[in-house]
Amino acid sequence: MKQFVPLIVALALAHSVRGQWVISGNENKIDLLSGTPAVLQNTKPDSLTILDFSKTPPGVEHLADIPNSVIGPPSNIAITPDARLALIANSLKLDSTAPAQWVPESFVHVLDLTTKPPKIIGRVSTGLQPSGISITPNGKLALIANRASGSISVLRILGKEVTRIGDVEICEPALSISDVAISPDGKLALASIQKGGYLAELQIDGEHISATGRKLSVYGQPYRCVITPDGQLGLTAGQGFGSGTDMDALSVIDLTTSPIRATDHIPIGSSPESIEISPDGNLLAAVVMNQSNLPPGDPSLNQHGGLVILTRRGNTFQKTQEIPIGRIPEGVAFTGDGRFLILQCHPARELWVFSVANGSVQDTGQRIAVPGMPSSLRAAR
Repeated sequence: MKQFVPLIVALALAHSVRGQWVISGNENKIDLLSGTPAVLQNTKPDSLTILDFSKTPPGVEHLADIPNSVIGPPSNIAITPDARLALIANSLKLDSTAPAQWVPESFVHVLDLTTKPPKIIGRVSTGLQPSGISITPNGKLALIANRASGSISVLRILGKEVTRIGDVEICEPALSISDVAISPDGKLALASIQKGGYLAELQIDGEHISATGRKLSVYGQPYRCVITPDGQLGLTAGQGFGSGTDMDALSVIDLTTSPIRATDHIPIGSSPESIEISPDGNLLAAVVMNQSNLPPGDPSLNQHGGLVILTRRGNTFQKTQEIPIGRIPEGVAFTGDGRFLILQCHPARELWVFSVANGSVQDTGQRIAVPGMPSSLRAAR
C-alpha cells in the first residue's frame, strides 16, 4: 500500500489548490460612473483574473481578451465542482450600427483550468444575453439564465466537453430572468425574475428541467440568488422600484415547507448588487451600492459602497456588520475554505481582500489591481 501514498497525497493537494481558486471577470466596454451604463470607445479588451488562495498572498494571473460584461448579475461565472472547468457568460456586445449601444450576445466561454496558464477551449451557444450561471453539485449540468430570452439554457458537462441540450421557457423576456441557484441535492432550482419581482421554482430530474409555475413573493427586483449549503433556505436581494436611495432588503425563502414560501425580509442597504453564502452556511455577504452609483452632482451621491455581513439565526439571518468599501461594488465571494472574502470595486479596478474568522470579517488592506473594471466574481467550492 505504501507505493500509493504519494499519489493520494498529490491528488489531495491538487484538489486543495483548485478549491481555493477565485475568478474575476473584468470588462472595459461599459463605465458606470455617470450614473447610468455608458459605452467606452477604443478601450483595451476584457479579461479574466485568476486568484490562487492556496498561498498567502494569493497568486494572481491575468488572461487577456476574454469578452464578458458588467450588465447582469455578477454571477455570470461558474466553476465546476472538480474545478477543472469554468463557464464565463458573454452577455452582450457593442452594436456595430450604433457605437453607443449594445445588443445581446448568446454564448459562454469554456475555460480549461487544468492547463498552465488556463485557456479558453471552446464556446457554447445559449439564449440571448446569458447571465447568472449555476452548476449542479454532481458537475453534470449547468443552468444559465438568459435575460433577453426569458429562458434557461441547459448545458451538459462531460469531462471537458460542454454541449447545449435544451432550453426551458420561464417568463416573458421583458421580465428579465437574471440568475439561477441550485439546491445541494440537485433537485430544485430558484430563478430570479428581476423585473417581474419574484422567484420562479424549477424541478430537476436528471437532465430534465421543468418550471413548476410557482412564483415566490420577494422584496423589490430580485437579482442574485443563492441557496444555503444545508438546502434549507433560499436567499435573494435586489433593488426596489424607487430612486436608488431607498432602503432595500434581503428576502428569505423557507425551502423545508410544502409549498416553499418567503418567510422574512431583512433591510440591508440601498441597491444590493450581489450576495454570497459562506461555505459553512453561517455567514451571508452582501455588497450594496448605498448611492455610490448615482451621477456626479446628485446630492445623494456617496463616495462609498457597503459590505454587509449577516449571520445565520435559525431559519433567517441577522445583520451583524456594515463596512464602508469602494464605490460601485459588483461581485463578492468566499474562498472555498471560507478563510477569505473577496469583493470587486468597479471604477477603482480593484479586488479587496477580507479575512474571515470567528463569525466576522476584517479588511486585510490588500488590494489586487486588475486590468479592467471588475464585473463578475466566483469562487471554487
